[in-house]
Amino acid sequence: MSEVTLLKINRCKATLYYMELQSVEINPPEGVQLILAQSHFIKTIEDVYECLVNCVPNLKFGISFSEASGPCLVRHAGNDDELEKLATDYLLKVGAGHALLIVMKIAFPINVLPRLKDVPEVANIFCATSNPIEVIVAETSHKRRSILGVADGQSPKGVEEEKDVAERKEFLRKIGYKL
Repeated sequence: MSEVTLLKINRCKATLYYMELQSVEINPPEGVQLILAQSHFIKTIEDVYECLVNCVPNLKFGISFSEASGPCLVRHAGNDDELEKLATDYLLKVGAGHALLIVMKIAFPINVLPRLKDVPEVANIFCATSNPIEVIVAETSHKRRSILGVADGQSPKGVEEEKDVAERKEFLRKIGYKL
């Protein structure tokens, strides 16, 4: 953990503000995709639910959304109890207000992202992946938490060569994304 300290001086009074940076790990199980976003408003859950069921037939998913005002609850829904619990547990761990997490099976994020971006409550998409991620969270001196960004997967180990290009193209055709 690292800590950033800010000093605000206002005429005769000095106030100390600080921000603690944390990394929250999320390791989705094999075959599970996730989308971490920023959203707002209590009806996020219902609108995202409707979006997902209209995108991919037989999609299995869980959604969680953390309120940033009022009762500050983690709202949740889904059509798969295990994925709904996973989404809720992950988002509680992150602990940032106005965060939205979708955990899903039987589809890739590419299948839902275009429609998800059209949901009025969705403000920002941080990542869409099946990789383990680290959510970079800042916690203020007022105990408010914010997602600053996401470290997704591993760092590059090199540049693809001809054999890697051939493998990439073969994989895309194998999973039906190219003819």
